[in-house]
Amino acid sequence: MRYKLGDFVRFVDEKLEGYVTNIIDEQMIGVTVQGDFEIPVLASKVTYVHGHGAESHDEEYVAEIKQPAGEFKAKGVHVAVVADAKANGLVHLYIVNETSYQLLASLTIEQQKQFKGEFAGMIEPHGVAKIYSAKLADLQLWPRFIFQVLFHTKQNQPSVNPLNLSEQFKAKDFSGAKKIVPYIKQQGWMIQLDEPELIIDPEKLKESFFKPAEEKQQTVAKPVSELDLHIEKLRDDYQFLSSSEILNIQTDHFKKALDAAIVHQMPDITFIHGTGNGILKHELHKLLSKHPKVQTFMDARKEKFGYGATKVILK
Repeated sequence: MRYKLGDFVRFVDEKLEGYVTNIIDEQMIGVTVQGDFEIPVLASKVTYVHGHGAESHDEEYVAEIKQPAGEFKAKGVHVAVVADAKANGLVHLYIVNETSYQLLASLTIEQQKQFKGEFAGMIEPHGVAKIYSAKLADLQLWPRFIFQVLFHTKQNQPSVNPLNLSEQFKAKDFSGAKKIVPYIKQQGWMIQLDEPELIIDPEKLKESFFKPAEEKQQTVAKPVSELDLHIEKLRDDYQFLSSSEILNIQTDHFKKALDAAIVHQMPDITFIHGTGNGILKHELHKLLSKHPKVQTFMDARKEKFGYGATKVILK
């Protein structure tokens, strides 16, 4: 296949252009045009648009940063998943090397018992390399990723065992908050491949059993006075969740915040639920009407929230 995900192309027979967001087979690709419509088209019916990086489409992105003198970092090999800034829905996977080792890395993908070498290359200390691209919405169709990594350094360091592991990414891998990916300087999800081994200290474990109850008790954080329950404010992986899962997450946050407000003896708390189809609002009002610590509840200030928020007055 001549084209790769993320390439910018123009249709030969029509006045259309967009980004390649799907490789259907050896002859067909999917191109997302303005308006986020993906159009299947023969690869022979599009051409690269110069000035959008097409002339270097076979080159992998690699960055290198000088490591601080006198410091040697032995851990920190990650896979970073970063959204494409131009092609909507497309993400790129990178190996991020935060260690002081030079890495010889290989990625093989396996799908339906078919194997394909996807990437092989050297990643310098404190460097990064792009290894794969895919549509995030098709996560359940992603292949199994087989990573193999060798560690090399000319410094006086003990030998490190190679990494040899496979990963089938799931929605839960992207449920945490995004962070700025080192060297790329874009937000994305970071998954560590060389997780340090968990070492249990028997003495500390024994001490934890004999701590006084007041030391073990966890403090309840005071909630904000206006809590936004829109799912995109609560989870980064909301696009993978069903309607029932979203409602459960929203009501769970509501219950925890309400309990915390009661613990801190707050006079009131406002929940922003939006208008939408009214299901979340109905569920919250049903729970509030049965709560013994709720004095009353009402629509919050309409000039600020419209009908999309409920103010709860506590006893």
